[in-house]
Amino acid sequence: MDDTPDTTTWPEFAIVLFDLLTGRKAEITYQFDNLEIFVPMASGSNPDSAVWRINGALKIRAREETQG
Repeated sequence: MDDTPDTTTWPEFAIVLFDLLTGRKAEITYQFDNLEIFVPMASGSNPDSAVWRINGALKIRAREETQG
């Protein structure tokens, strides 16, 4: 029986994938080409945004902590 939760968005999929890979010494590499992320600097209907630019690789490593 598959107990993996249903996902409907990319962020949900990323969370499920990361959870599945944790403990397996997994590494996820994302490659970006001129990605721009507009991050709101305040709440409200039309706040100014900071721009984060990523051009290259972002690596995320997952490992499970051992007790003891």
